[in-house]
Amino acid sequence: MRGAPYHRRVDGLWQVVAALIPSIGVGLVFWFVMRAVIHADRRERQAIARLEAEESRSRHSGAVDEAGRVER
Repeated sequence: MRGAPYHRRVDGLWQVVAALIPSIGVGLVFWFVMRAVIHADRRERQAIARLEAEESRSRHSGAVDEAGRVER
């Protein structure tokens, strides 16, 4: 007699866990996707800043670009 209520509680616990797993999985996928987007945006901003710094340096130094034109 004592074992029956325990099994019902454990079965109920597993039903709750089974109901939460899909939500947790979707939350983790969303977190990884957002993390990847934020990191990609950060890398893109760094690359743009590097390119703009190079252009600014070459503009101020009167450097010649790949086509042989003097940059101003």
